[in-house]
Amino acid sequence: MACLKLGSKVDTFQRQGKIWFCSTGLPSDVTVEVGDMSFHLHKFPLLSKSGLLEKLIAEKSNEEGCIIELPDLPGSSKAFELVAKFCYGMKMELTSSNVVYARCAAEDLQMTEEVSEGNLVSKSEAFLNQVVLRSWRESLKVLQTCNELLPRAEDLSIVKRCIESLTAKACTDPDLFGWPMVEHGSLQSPGGSVLWNGINTGARTRIRSSDWWYDDVSPLSLPLYKRLMSAMVSRGIRAETIAGSLSSYAKRYLPGLNKRHNATPTTSTSLLSKEEQRSLLEEIVSLLPAQKGATSTKFLVGLLRTAMIVKASSPCLSDLERRIGMQLDEASLDDLLIPTFSNSFETLYDVDCILRILKHFLAMDQNTGGASPGVLDDEQLMSSPSLTPVTTVAKLIDGYMAEIAPDVNLKLPKFQSLAAAIPEYARPLDDGLYRAIDIYFKAHQWLSESDREQLCRLMDCQKLSLEACTHAAQNERLPLRVIVQVLFFEQLQLRTSIAGCFLVSDNLDGSRQLRSGLVAAGDGGGWASAVRENQVLKVGLDHMRMRVSELEKECSIMRQEIERLGRKKSVWSDASKKFSSKVRSQMCSTREDSAGGHPRSSGSRRIEGIGRDGKTF
Repeated sequence: MACLKLGSKVDTFQRQGKIWFCSTGLPSDVTVEVGDMSFHLHKFPLLSKSGLLEKLIAEKSNEEGCIIELPDLPGSSKAFELVAKFCYGMKMELTSSNVVYARCAAEDLQMTEEVSEGNLVSKSEAFLNQVVLRSWRESLKVLQTCNELLPRAEDLSIVKRCIESLTAKACTDPDLFGWPMVEHGSLQSPGGSVLWNGINTGARTRIRSSDWWYDDVSPLSLPLYKRLMSAMVSRGIRAETIAGSLSSYAKRYLPGLNKRHNATPTTSTSLLSKEEQRSLLEEIVSLLPAQKGATSTKFLVGLLRTAMIVKASSPCLSDLERRIGMQLDEASLDDLLIPTFSNSFETLYDVDCILRILKHFLAMDQNTGGASPGVLDDEQLMSSPSLTPVTTVAKLIDGYMAEIAPDVNLKLPKFQSLAAAIPEYARPLDDGLYRAIDIYFKAHQWLSESDREQLCRLMDCQKLSLEACTHAAQNERLPLRVIVQVLFFEQLQLRTSIAGCFLVSDNLDGSRQLRSGLVAAGDGGGWASAVRENQVLKVGLDHMRMRVSELEKECSIMRQEIERLGRKKSVWSDASKKFSSKVRSQMCSTREDSAGGHPRSSGSRRIEGIGRDGKTF
């Protein structure tokens, strides 16, 4: 710690209880009472340095026993002890811990150059300007001390000057000066001492990132910290840096955030009551940058959880929900699992809060002209490096619904409103929604058939993958109407894929026949072989057409049988399973007959059928 040494005489001050006296051998002729302390001193050293004490001593000259009272002296007895030693010329040190006490007391006691040359006001000012304000650490220490001497330190512009110094240093890039950020001491850099312009500095380089000052400013009181943040914002520091500092400051004093981030609470945390934590949190929220993405979503969710615990004001809660909604696409599933903190305990998780956050996101996405993505198939969905924000949120909400679905206290209207809040275009596939609905049906087996059908209307059977369709066709928890729709669209998809296969095969066949006619004279044997192979493949495809036609007839007969059975679920389940297994077995036998009865050469392998889903058969 930097210091300024003053005086040359030996320190002869002694303290006994609440009494200070100077053991010079001369009897004391003046008593100065400051706070609960009494200083038994001599008149001449005091009046020679202080204009105020000279005036007060003169007023008491006719009284027996000169007693001076200084009840309003900034810094009280601690500050006057420094003043007394300076007046006596004793050895003392001005440091960043006591210079504010000396400066404020010297100002009130009128210890200026007019009274005495080289007085305490000029000495303390010189130390502040030439030593303290040039150092980050010393300026920060002085600013912390100012908190105990407000508003006098504010009147002397000490607070303002320290904040300006700290702000300038936090904004400055050390690389601009060509001088490495070094830390002197016995530690050396891995390659030895740092060299600058060929000079051995005997120091090691300290690598600093933009968050190097976060922990340093955390001990500041909230009023001073707010002023420092405001000054940094006005100097143009990035919003992300400001948000990072606010996050570090909040985690120091709010135990809810510490527990959430598995951090050990500091000793200062236990000093804050619930009301003080509420006030601090609301101030932190008001200081957060307004830019989207400047504050991490995880930190915002942590603030929201803590705000619910300490019962923050409604505007504060609404502001946090709005901020989270602005960047909901950056949240994780764990972030959304906010417990219910109300006394009702209606549900395990706060679904209403997530609904409000989701509405904020959808409103913002609509206002910013968010794209409405079309329906994507499985391969496009997997190959897409980054989904649109609304699609990402839809996937996130589907996962959230699957997590909260097992809660037996979750009512159908609330679950349904959450599922319906996502626009239809936001879900390329409805597999996630189907999974959430199936889990909800499993946990709420008492739902009526009409309630199940009402919830299933939110799901588009045409947007289910092949795996989801296979599962749904055998799912006894689904309403019968939904199972019929799944089977219908599955069959329609199969017919569309086969039709696409035939179209590709016919195009390839015509192309090869054209090429064989053009080069028949030069290489008749090779092209003739390819033509024969295509004819063999065409026979196999004709055979597949006949088998598919038979399957359609059987499907029609099975539908009529199901209607006669009065839609009994058990019978339908067996019939659907029988139909599914029969379709698979007959399709496999068809492929085996086509491939086994007519072995294909290397040329025929290049004419495989390609369905719309991109798969070959």
